[in-house]
Amino acid sequence: MVYEKSARSKIFDIVLLVVLISISITCILPLWYTLSLSLSSKSAAAAGAVALWPVGFNLNSYVQLLQEGQFFKSFWISIQRVVLGVALNFIVVPLMAYPLSKTTKDFKMRNVFMWSVLFTMLFNGGLIPLYLTIKNLGLMNSIWALVLVGGAQTIVFNIILTMNFFRNLPSVLEEAALVDGAGPWYILYKLYIPLSVPVLATVTLFSIVYHWNEFLYGLIFMTREEFYPLQTYIQQLTVAVDPSSMTEDQYKRMSELSNRTLDAAKLFIAMLPVLAVYPFLQRFFIHGITLGSVKE
Repeated sequence: MVYEKSARSKIFDIVLLVVLISISITCILPLWYTLSLSLSSKSAAAAGAVALWPVGFNLNSYVQLLQEGQFFKSFWISIQRVVLGVALNFIVVPLMAYPLSKTTKDFKMRNVFMWSVLFTMLFNGGLIPLYLTIKNLGLMNSIWALVLVGGAQTIVFNIILTMNFFRNLPSVLEEAALVDGAGPWYILYKLYIPLSVPVLATVTLFSIVYHWNEFLYGLIFMTREEFYPLQTYIQQLTVAVDPSSMTEDQYKRMSELSNRTLDAAKLFIAMLPVLAVYPFLQRFFIHGITLGSVKE
C-alpha cells in the first residue's frame, strides 16, 4: 500500500513537471520568435519563413534603431521617467492607502476620500482638457508631464490594491503598537510597509511596466523629437522617415528592412528592461510574509 501511494505521487510529480515545462515553453516561444524575426531578412519575414531560427541572419533592424544618437537620448528619458514615476508611486500609494484602509469609526472622512479616488478612476475630462491643463501649467516638453499624467492614472489602481492588502493585515498588530505608544507614522513605516513588501513590489512592477511602455503622451506633450521617450521614438522611427534626406547606405539598409522585422526589433528592445527587472520582484509574489506574524 505504501508502494502504491509512492508510485502515484511520482506519477503526479511527472505530470506536474510536464505541465509546468509546457507552460514555460508557451511563454518563452513568443519572445524567441520575436527575436528570430528581428534578426531575419526582409524577404524571409515577408514570406513567413521565420519559425524558431533567424532566416537570412542580419542586424539591420537593430542598426537602424541604434545608429542615431536620439535613440540613446530617448532611452535615458525613459529611464528618468520610470525612476521618477516609481518614486512618486512609492511615496503616494502607502500614504493614501493607509488612512483609506481604516473604518469610518477611525477615519470619519474615509468614504468621502474613497469616492473621490474612485471617481477619478472611472471618469476623466478627456484628452483636450488634459492637454490644455498641461500646457497652462507650463509642463510641455517636460519629463514631469509624462510622470504626473501617467502616474495619476496608475496610482489610483495601485492605491486600491494596497488599501485592500492593508485591511487584511492582522489588526492586533496595530493595536499592540498603539498600546506601546506608537503613532500613525511609526506604524506605517515600521509595521505596515515592512509587512507589505509583496503588494508594494507588485504595484512597483505595474508602475515600471506602464511608464516604460506608454508612448501616447510622448506624442501629445512633446513637440520636439529630442524630448521623446523611447517608446515614442521607436514608434515614430519609420513614420517620419524622409527618403530624400537619406544617404546611400541608409537607403540600402532601409530597403533590406520590412515593417515586420523592424517592429519585432522594437518589441524585443521594449521587453528587455521588464525582463531584467521581473526576476528581482517575482519572489515577492509567492511569499506570504504575514503568515506566522501573529501567534494565537
